Amino acid sequence: MTFPVRVSARPDVRRWAGAAALAAVCSLTLAACGGDPAPVSDETSEPPAGGSSEPAPTASPSEPTGSPTASESPTESPSGTTVPVYFAGDGPDGSTVLFREFHRVEGDPLLEAARLVVGGAPDDPDYRTLWPQVEISSVAATDGLLVVEMPGDGFTDRPDGMGERDARLALQQLVYTLQGVQQERVPVLVRRGGSDFRIFGLPTDVELEAANPIETLNLVNITSPAQGDTVTGDTLTVTGVASSFEAAGPCRLLRGDEELAMAGYQAEGWLDRLFPFEAQLPLDGVTGEVTLQCETDDPSGGTEGPGPAVDTKTITVG
Repeated sequence: MTFPVRVSARPDVRRWAGAAALAAVCSLTLAACGGDPAPVSDETSEPPAGGSSEPAPTASPSEPTGSPTASESPTESPSGTTVPVYFAGDGPDGSTVLFREFHRVEGDPLLEAARLVVGGAPDDPDYRTLWPQVEISSVAATDGLLVVEMPGDGFTDRPDGMGERDARLALQQLVYTLQGVQQERVPVLVRRGGSDFRIFGLPTDVELEAANPIETLNLVNITSPAQGDTVTGDTLTVTGVASSFEAAGPCRLLRGDEELAMAGYQAEGWLDRLFPFEAQLPLDGVTGEVTLQCETDDPSGGTEGPGPAVDTKTITVG
């Protein structure tokens, strides 16, 4: 996938919320541990549109509080379990933020999801993991904790090129993933081998909480269709999660710089976390490989601030 296309000419521009005010874009200031738990990121996990063979968990309404949400609940099948996994990507201001994908694993869902974080490859080429290859031998839910065993003593210091912010965000990759699989926003404790219990220069003898979702996650994340899906029919149903100005924003179908279709979405909320949204895009006359792009609203039209948060998926219209 190429870098997300920003369409500068926007015919029939709509103020998605009917107001012209600036959306606040939070800087990434991650807390690796301590303090009160941040609000839960209530994210949905709708099944992919079109003919995807990789099922995602059933949709469930978001909960309005910081309590655990069933919307990320792993889906079991005879061929494995589909789990949420968080990867890193680029936010609108160039900072690193987290995006969520669903992956099918076999065996212990907690352990296999953790191993995808530290050594797996995302389906979307725009995403990446911040972790070097690190061994994880087990993940256990015990006494209100998710305990991760890392028997090796490598990477007690940060690898070359990794700043402290990315180090903290790498830990949040693990925290958000394990809490999503477990369906509880309980702390994560990393146990290391050797005599130095740090990882990437950060202590692991403390319980890691989920950081504020608005400061940690990309503010829009497409759930379905997934990267590489083939879709059919007259209308494409797009689902995802977002925290956009007045809960609204656009989704587009693009081929290069050409906009093939556009529709607005209205999410269930905004400001404190990401909320579910759905959009219906017409597929009349659209065939072949296209880019689906969803954005947060940018009331300033690009004149102020870093611009909208963006997520894209390359799909094929059959």
